Amino acid sequence: MPRQKVTHWRASRAMQLRARELRRAMTPAEKKLWQHIRDNQLGAQFRKQHAVGPYIVDFFCAKAKLVIEVDGDTHADPKQAAYDAERTQWLNEQKHYRVIRFWNSAVLNNIEGVLAETAKAIELPTTESPNHPIA
Repeated sequence: MPRQKVTHWRASRAMQLRARELRRAMTPAEKKLWQHIRDNQLGAQFRKQHAVGPYIVDFFCAKAKLVIEVDGDTHADPKQAAYDAERTQWLNEQKHYRVIRFWNSAVLNNIEGVLAETAKAIELPTTESPNHPIA
């Protein structure tokens, strides 16, 4: 019997290649956070620069359906903020992922606070959505 073709919500090959490029060129804040969340250090496995549909998220935890974004100064621009909101809405509605955002300065200057917020988000039921930037 022939196999049925299964439709996946996978990212395109181009998006996967772009994600690979971004993994090799992480910002200092992304590198710092990655050093603290990799290898199940918070009790959950994260992927870095992960392609999800038409987007690439900074960090993704499948177990908790959690996306972590590390935002630089450009995210304060109204156009970028609107794009971020649209992206977050898509991730919430289409994939049922929760998104938390941290400013670069928070990661670089308050990594303990960032890790505490991340640990709390991992433990939240997946129906709760802490979509807010942490200063």
